[in-house]
Amino acid sequence: MTNAGTAEVVVVTGAMASGKSTIAEALARSLPRAAHVHGDQFRRWIVSGAASMEPPLTEESVAQLQLRQSLAAQVARGYAGAGITAVVQDLYLGGLLDRMVSLLRGVPLRVVVLAPSAAELERRDAARGKRGYTGWTADQFDAELREATPRIGLWIDSTGQSPEQTVAEIRTRWDDALV
Repeated sequence: MTNAGTAEVVVVTGAMASGKSTIAEALARSLPRAAHVHGDQFRRWIVSGAASMEPPLTEESVAQLQLRQSLAAQVARGYAGAGITAVVQDLYLGGLLDRMVSLLRGVPLRVVVLAPSAAELERRDAARGKRGYTGWTADQFDAELREATPRIGLWIDSTGQSPEQTVAEIRTRWDDALV
């Protein structure tokens, strides 16, 4: 593989049902050379002994969250080093966002935080094929996002926005996402 120079990493985060996967995929497709790195994929690859992510999180749950974050950062660095922008998406709330930013230090980095209202999170969760809120509530995730997550990068209240509108806002406010 030819190294085409360093591209950048874009981290897309938010609560469950905030649109992370949809927005990250659409954003990656809107860029000239990009990959969509699903942080949750690393959890799915654990086929035996996967820790529960239901509350309360155990020591093993936290260790597996940190492993998944480290793996996502390594993959993102690999893509960026090959000249491909990596759009990484996962649930990085509270101190997990600071940790991910730290793991990506030295790589050009943008952060996009999707912050629709708790009512919108519930509506979106009910409308999709999978249920995210089984042990956590939308209000708990919303509080963690707004009260414990560092205010870095670009925060977007995507309540009532279509995915296309959200991606357009990200592209319009691209420089605001730079960390």
